[in-house]
Amino acid sequence: MTTAYTIDPWKFAQEWQDGWNSHDLDRIMAHYHEEVVFRSARAQALAGKGELVGHSALRRYWAKALKHQPELKFQVQDVLVGHEMLVIIYSNQNKNLATETFYFNAEGRVFRAAACHQATRL
Repeated sequence: MTTAYTIDPWKFAQEWQDGWNSHDLDRIMAHYHEEVVFRSARAQALAGKGELVGHSALRRYWAKALKHQPELKFQVQDVLVGHEMLVIIYSNQNKNLATETFYFNAEGRVFRAAACHQATRL
């Protein structure tokens, strides 16, 4: 990926996974810009809306999520690279697949992110 900054996609993915598996909110939040916009259908249940804006809103949501899932553990399966963005494909402790898409600003901080979770088959 050609950008004004250098992000090693696999290093970022490993740090992201390690942060989540540590359940350390400061470590998790370290990658995100103060004005981050995050989208997830799962946020609707805990935060009351599917789009969260800003560090504080995202931190509150993830604190609730971690509290509700003390056994939470992620395992990165693959990393896809785009222009100033990347997608992490991962599974959780229940073997459910999910992705998280990250858009980076000029400083290499995530300013937009979105999570997608494996759909339930009918």
